[in-house]
Amino acid sequence: MAPVKATGAVFAALSITVLSYLLYKSRPRKTHKSISKKKPRRGLTEAIGNTPLIRINSLSEATGCEILGKAEFLNPGGSVKDRVAVKIIEEALESGQLAQGGVVTEGSAGSTAISLATVAPAFGCTCHVVIPDDAAIEKSQILEAIGATVERVRPVSITHRDHYVNIARRRALEANELASKHGKSEGMDADGLVQANGHIPEEEKQISVFSSNCTGGFFADQFENLANFRAHYEGTGPEIWEQTGGNLHAFVAAAGTGGTLAGVSRFLQEKSPSIKCFLIDPPGSGLFNKVTRGVMYTREEAEGRRLKNPFDTITEGIGINRLTQNILKAELDGAFRGTDMEAVEMSRYLLKNDGLFVGSSSAMNCVGAVRVAQSLGPGHKIVTILCDSGMRHLSKFYNPQYLSQHGLTPTATGLEFLGIS
Repeated sequence: MAPVKATGAVFAALSITVLSYLLYKSRPRKTHKSISKKKPRRGLTEAIGNTPLIRINSLSEATGCEILGKAEFLNPGGSVKDRVAVKIIEEALESGQLAQGGVVTEGSAGSTAISLATVAPAFGCTCHVVIPDDAAIEKSQILEAIGATVERVRPVSITHRDHYVNIARRRALEANELASKHGKSEGMDADGLVQANGHIPEEEKQISVFSSNCTGGFFADQFENLANFRAHYEGTGPEIWEQTGGNLHAFVAAAGTGGTLAGVSRFLQEKSPSIKCFLIDPPGSGLFNKVTRGVMYTREEAEGRRLKNPFDTITEGIGINRLTQNILKAELDGAFRGTDMEAVEMSRYLLKNDGLFVGSSSAMNCVGAVRVAQSLGPGHKIVTILCDSGMRHLSKFYNPQYLSQHGLTPTATGLEFLGIS
């Protein structure tokens, strides 16, 4: 009888094994199936956009609102500015203002330069960037590593001819001059004056920084170029609407050029006027006053009379003291003022509680999301932008010594810095 018992046990074991295998093979594998259905993206530029909308759990639970962050740091170039870079270059190529073999120039203290340098080679172009020398050094290092030429200049007012944006504009003119001498550019007007983006240059001569085979220059002009606005009106805004099923109550973001805030706010309010759109503004910027009081400066200052460099903030890429063509497109219901200390504390809070390692503008946006939640009350769905990660902010925003020197050492254990116990 013993051999019979053994055989029966073996048969039972085999039966269980076979049944388990069949159940394993027949179980639904949604993750694998959904991945396999996605078609490969055709090149770098098609991988830009359609970023996920992430529920920021800690902030949602603390405020009683659903606070969602659009994870733009997952774009190939690492920021929301990838969208803008592609749109600017595509439109310039379509209009004939830029040709393959040409150089795209830009003045940028934020992430736009990195995005332009990332996507330019995909269009057969190069990139030349002028950056203020007080910007985080890793941004210059990244730009040089990905092939851009970089000029670091001292920060001055936008009204100064040597403001980094104004120098970048001149560099595009130089590239056109160089190309025209070699018969490779069509950027001349009827009187033989070199033009870039429709602007006639000032009387000046600069030593060329471009190779002799350059086919011309194009000044990206992220602040005034409405391709910036269109990138978000046609892309980011519709994505947020689709990802929320149109079920959202508010959108909030800071503004540098104003393109993201303008494009998203205008699209969302056209879809549903009940959606409230807000600005969160860092120290030194005049937009808060413009939105809330109708003038750019404080009650003690006459608008347009401020001569000093107005920026006094650790955040980079946000805040401005003039109205750009992009920001003029924004549809806003109000504004909040954020502080450097709040941005620093928020970044550490998100890292500790959500595992989100965000940059300074993303942290400020999350400060804004909490302010909106406090204003509207529990039960609302609020969307903001996670512009880039903390990887570009190591030397300043995430540098304990730098923060200590500026009295910005984080000490909060929760959200008490925003009045939440």
